[in-house]
Amino acid sequence: MPDIITITDFAAPELDVYARLSEVQLRRFYEPVPGLFIAESPKVIERALNAGYQPVSVLLEEKHITGEAKEILSRCGDIPIYTSGPEVLTRLTGFQLTRGALCVMRRSELPSAEAVCAGKRRIAVLENVVNPTNVGAIFRSAAALGMDGVLLTPACSDPLYRRAARVSMGTVFQIPWTYFDGSMETLRKLGFRTAAMALCEDSVNIDHPQLLAEERLAVVLGAEGDGLLKETISACDYTVCIPMSHGVDSLNVAAASAVAFWQLGRR
Repeated sequence: MPDIITITDFAAPELDVYARLSEVQLRRFYEPVPGLFIAESPKVIERALNAGYQPVSVLLEEKHITGEAKEILSRCGDIPIYTSGPEVLTRLTGFQLTRGALCVMRRSELPSAEAVCAGKRRIAVLENVVNPTNVGAIFRSAAALGMDGVLLTPACSDPLYRRAARVSMGTVFQIPWTYFDGSMETLRKLGFRTAAMALCEDSVNIDHPQLLAEERLAVVLGAEGDGLLKETISACDYTVCIPMSHGVDSLNVAAASAVAFWQLGRR
């Protein structure tokens, strides 16, 4: 049975993970082994549990103990469940809980790029995408629209950061992903042709027959604003554009990813 604890002491060290540690500090909590992350909302927590992540404690509004979070709490064993009303939780965390529940969970060892790509037909590659909202949105599109895995360069925002995981609606726990060295040659050695999403003069249209016919394709997306590095574009097999109208020059990277995944991920 869960150990339900009503919050009375804001300074309790057990609450540091929710109120006083940054996400970077949580990530490094157990260095050199993987640290912690926070999953927000019952749906995200449920998908993390389904993926095998281990809960450490939960912080939630009292009404959710027998309400929306009842089922996930039944799966959490005897971990501490910290609870109070919404005003107290907002004072503790510094923000209003969007769905009334946070869960601290242990990170797992990330798989290798080879493991993520083994047997896959379509993967998404993110280069230096630093906005966690965009990372979360891209993961949601990748999971929904035919991508089999995601590779990220080291400068990308962490998919397990609270906002990224929440925006993804927990799909970061449903599609395999890992970090890699960012080299297009690495992708080529893994058996993929590469398609850089970029506005260049020599771009092919996103519905180009040869592009669609590729057996294994890595769809490469760049940073907000600047897009892909020039050297990345030149190293790719294709440069691909999404046709624009009404004088619009480009889409936000998350929006562009949805269009690209829909077109290029179809079986």
